[in-house]
Amino acid sequence: MMTLEEIYQKLAAEFQERTGLAAAGSSELAVRFYAVAAELYSLYVQAEWTRRQCFPQTAVGEDLDNHAWLRGIDRRQAVKATGTVTFFLDKAQETEVEIPEGTVCMTAGGTRFVTLETGTVEAQSVQTDVPVEAVEAGISGNAAANTIVYMAVPPVGVAACANAEPLVNGQDTEDDESLRARVLESYRRLANGANNAFYEQAAMAFDGVAAVTVLPKARGVGTVDLVVASPGGKPEEELIRALQAYFDRVREIAVSVEVKAPAEHTVDVEAAVTPEAGWEFGQVSALAEKAVRDWFTGERLGKPLTRAELIALIYQVDGVANVTLTRPAEDLAAEQSTLPVLGTLTITNAAGE
Repeated sequence: MMTLEEIYQKLAAEFQERTGLAAAGSSELAVRFYAVAAELYSLYVQAEWTRRQCFPQTAVGEDLDNHAWLRGIDRRQAVKATGTVTFFLDKAQETEVEIPEGTVCMTAGGTRFVTLETGTVEAQSVQTDVPVEAVEAGISGNAAANTIVYMAVPPVGVAACANAEPLVNGQDTEDDESLRARVLESYRRLANGANNAFYEQAAMAFDGVAAVTVLPKARGVGTVDLVVASPGGKPEEELIRALQAYFDRVREIAVSVEVKAPAEHTVDVEAAVTPEAGWEFGQVSALAEKAVRDWFTGERLGKPLTRAELIALIYQVDGVANVTLTRPAEDLAAEQSTLPVLGTLTITNAAGE
């Protein structure tokens, strides 16, 4: 596409060729030619933008949504992280203590979570578990274990709160590149209502699904198993039920479809890192731990896990000069229905300090 200056020069040259007058010789003519050039340039820009929105390879935003809609695909929406928070009393009481539905608890960073039902600390007990979800949808609501330790307004008699397990499965609204990949894949692998592409594309359309493996004839002729993973790993029962109900409606006649959670393969990771000059080990180890934890998502369903991947992942962290990976001791082969999940994570200082 021509630049504004190129358009102006082209107009001025054409004018000079036809009239023998130089546009640059008159300030008034120069201003007028620049005004015309600016209008032509804006038309070029608009035409180029329109051209890009005509094709799913280059469309963005709402226009990409329209391309997806023509393929029967919707942009996956943000999902709230969920989990359980334990509420503690200072000491056991003679009567029940209620944790009201809607009680807000927070991380040190201010990420808020709200209880989904009323909890009760029984008489002579000091704690109770209550299901919670993030106030805001998205991955920002995913919280590591023991990070939810504050309450906005503590219920009467409640002294503390904590999450023994991480809060997971928070998912951001699908970005353009992910949606674009699904749209283009729908052209490359045409779903016909009975093939693997149909089952995979239909399952991936559900909010909260990060990956799916289709296993035809898993239980014999006339059966199809779908192994589904969420961003945080295993999907919640509610999502599995929703998927099962959907495929029970759209499945082929005389075909049994079963939606399952993946089997988990726990992977312990232990690495020694050498910080770069000017970096504190504490800073580097925190960044390395985050990179490893963020890497173990539901998207790893059915994929191999190699030591080389983990070494490269840690080595690319800011402040890491070198890394030695001790565990896992060997690569993990790909298994269609297996999801690698992070077990213990240990980052040590290779300098021994």
